[in-house]
Amino acid sequence: MFSKEESRKLREDFWISFGKSFQRKWILYNTKIKGLSFKFYFDTKKAFVSLDLEDDLENRINCWEKLEALKSILQSEYLPDAIYEEEYYLDNGKEISRIYVPLEEKVSIHNKNSWQIVMEFFNQTMPKFEAFFEEYRDIIKS
Repeated sequence: MFSKEESRKLREDFWISFGKSFQRKWILYNTKIKGLSFKFYFDTKKAFVSLDLEDDLENRINCWEKLEALKSILQSEYLPDAIYEEEYYLDNGKEISRIYVPLEEKVSIHNKNSWQIVMEFFNQTMPKFEAFFEEYRDIIKS
């Protein structure tokens, strides 16, 4: 078991290492669409890359409908393993809509031996999400 401080340090070390290993400007929160962001997620049990909709319900539904209409394109041309969840609950109980691609291997941010696998997964998956977004941004934004 790790103390809170040891766990915090490992998380910090992972993200610093990832940033140094894969130096590029990710879109993440800079989508220019209110409530839509891309995220990297890595904890003690899993890793995934996601597109999250966290706006008010009306705008979330509007954007979600457009993403649903593009689902076959996203899955056939970019990310075949993308999972759509219109109602996704965060640990804090907040409801969002999420499209995500999980890493199928069992990994843990506390295990440095799994870091390289996760970094490569992030680096291979997020650019595909971003390419899809760039191609269809105008449709999603409208």
